[in-house]
Amino acid sequence: MQNNRSTLFFKNKPMIIGNYSTVGSKEGHGNFSKYFHCVLDDDKFGEKTFEKAERKILEHTLNHAVKGANLTMDDINVLVCGDLLNQIISSTFAARKFGVPYLGLYGACSTMTEGLTLSAMLVDGKYVKNVLCGTGTHFSSAERQYRNPLELGNQRPQTSQWTITGAGASVISSEGVGHYIVSATIGKVVDYDVKDVNNMGAAMAPAAMDTLITHFKNTNTKPEDYDLILTGDLGKLGSEILIDLMENKGYNLRENYCDCGHMVYSDTQKTHQGGSGAGCSASVFNSYVLAKLTDGSYKRVLFCATGALLSTLSSQQGDSIPGICHAVEIIRNEKVKKWR
Repeated sequence: MQNNRSTLFFKNKPMIIGNYSTVGSKEGHGNFSKYFHCVLDDDKFGEKTFEKAERKILEHTLNHAVKGANLTMDDINVLVCGDLLNQIISSTFAARKFGVPYLGLYGACSTMTEGLTLSAMLVDGKYVKNVLCGTGTHFSSAERQYRNPLELGNQRPQTSQWTITGAGASVISSEGVGHYIVSATIGKVVDYDVKDVNNMGAAMAPAAMDTLITHFKNTNTKPEDYDLILTGDLGKLGSEILIDLMENKGYNLRENYCDCGHMVYSDTQKTHQGGSGAGCSASVFNSYVLAKLTDGSYKRVLFCATGALLSTLSSQQGDSIPGICHAVEIIRNEKVKKWR
């Protein structure tokens, strides 16, 4: 593995050999319904609380990603996982159930790319053979932790996004057949003094710009070198801000750029700026994106999940919202003949 401070180049090409996505009923009526592996009819997934449902969704997704790689939990050397709930309890309790070595992460909505980066590092360095990486969120659990109890029926501002109910997971390995993770750029915490907790896209867009420019410079690439540049989850407004920020720096993102939050729901679903939550980019990546790599629609993808590093405590104290973005480059392996 080569390292030029912020961008890592993986010589041994760690592979994504298994993947799985689970979403709630609302997400199942969105734009990627045919790509998600599992769409729930009941957002409580048979549980008594939304928090327990979030944990069960994550457990279900992690377990099926391993099965999709034709492995068992005994084959997994490390579980790398995180979520949005306090003390990442969904991930920790899932790790308790599976009984595998565990690294818990908190990167807010950037957790999937943070996890993929660390997983690729572990595999590329030959420290382990198989890493299970995932994250998830639930609309109802996130709403009452970060904003207001659902029972209040608060009106949602036009700049707000809708935390998706969903999870995504990947198995990264040194063996088998899968699409290659060839590089990753670790982002910096960037803060443009945005304080509106209902405008996460504006808070995170500067971090996405910083990471994208760093990645392009360190890899000597341009936006047009990629079939898809994908952020998550800036939403509609945040995506437009990012495009403008990048144009001011001399980069054109208008041809091959999309955002998971902007795409995941249809226009008729009235989610304002689109989707958000750690499970948004994770579920879209582990369904639609990997499917398109497999069928040859994409050959080179730059996946850049973004996170708003706030808490209810920091917001109540009047602090601004720091942002983070990590970029992971995935190259199609033509030997992958079937979408998992």
